[in-house]
Amino acid sequence: MVDLFAADSIGASAIRSYGILSTFPPTACGIATFSAALASGLVAHGASIAVVRCGEREPIEDPFVVAATGAGGPLAAADALNGTDVAIIQHEYGIYGGADGADVLEVLGALAVPSIVVAHTIVRRPTAHQRVVLEGVCDAADAVVVMTEHARRRLTERFDVDPGRVSVIPHGATTPPNDPAERAERPAGSGLRLLTWGLLGPGKGIEWAIDALELLRDVRPRPSYLVAGATHPKVRARTGEAYREMLMQRSRRGGACRSVTFDDSYRDLPSLTRLIGGADLVVLPYDSEDQVTSGVLVDAVASGLPVVATAFPHAVELLGSGAGIVVPQRDATAIADVVRSVVDHPELLARMAEECRRLAPDLSWPAVARRYDRLAASLLMTAGTSA
Repeated sequence: MVDLFAADSIGASAIRSYGILSTFPPTACGIATFSAALASGLVAHGASIAVVRCGEREPIEDPFVVAATGAGGPLAAADALNGTDVAIIQHEYGIYGGADGADVLEVLGALAVPSIVVAHTIVRRPTAHQRVVLEGVCDAADAVVVMTEHARRRLTERFDVDPGRVSVIPHGATTPPNDPAERAERPAGSGLRLLTWGLLGPGKGIEWAIDALELLRDVRPRPSYLVAGATHPKVRARTGEAYREMLMQRSRRGGACRSVTFDDSYRDLPSLTRLIGGADLVVLPYDSEDQVTSGVLVDAVASGLPVVATAFPHAVELLGSGAGIVVPQRDATAIADVVRSVVDHPELLARMAEECRRLAPDLSWPAVARRYDRLAASLLMTAGTSA
């Protein structure tokens, strides 16, 4: 495993070019947002970027985008990446062609430059073919990045992957830290402000948070809960707005509708920052046990905003030092108990916020991009030595 905190003598300050294979804005998905933020962070360090976009071409292109995987196939994508110093491949089963995204193996096989694979999902119970694909991707890469220690253990203990190739670099935070003095003041007589944001779809567990609000009807002043975000485009294509409609109906049926607000408007970074600044506590009630990374979780902590989250792997790891509280999954009572404790003991919220601010500097995208740059420098050094 590469020492990503080594001195800049390994060449981290050199000007390099990076090829990134990924979905990319305006595509609405977490990996697209991740890649755009990483690209911007690398550019801030003086690098140049060439993106090969996965998926359908969008009507609006970013100046970083030089090619698309659909134009000329995997070999053309590899050719574009080979025009850079280091290729960064975002791996998620659903963004490439072929069974379980197997087409990415052809791209990796045709690369002539060092490659870093970023493994976004490490499935706890993979199918036989998912295992073959992920092990093949990791074997073809010069380095593999995961974003949590939990993901590193799962990858190296449950898959045939060389542990020496695997490094942990955290997910970067898109939102800037909030100055406590500048946070939106709670109007007199208003209750605790809860917030969930991000693309909606089954598995987000928002129904459990709504049920928790129903259990808090006796709390005064009554807490409020804002659910901000559009339905995920892939979910909308399959089932329309059925999940959102179910949530709204659930809040009406249980009587929580006076406390729950839905907002599906698009938010740019300034708008998202204001949204976070107006909240007291983020609620992430995810159902998945496979979620080893969550950009929303990182953004919340980096913004200084405490979190109550279900026990998905990334939350267990990031909140372990006190930046939030982890509760069992699918347990509305446990969520309600945390909110009640925070209302009764405001100092608990203050302590969690303080720990969030302590963690924030290492989660900034400039800090994260610097670690990718150091990893790339070590690969180039190794390649030069072996040439």
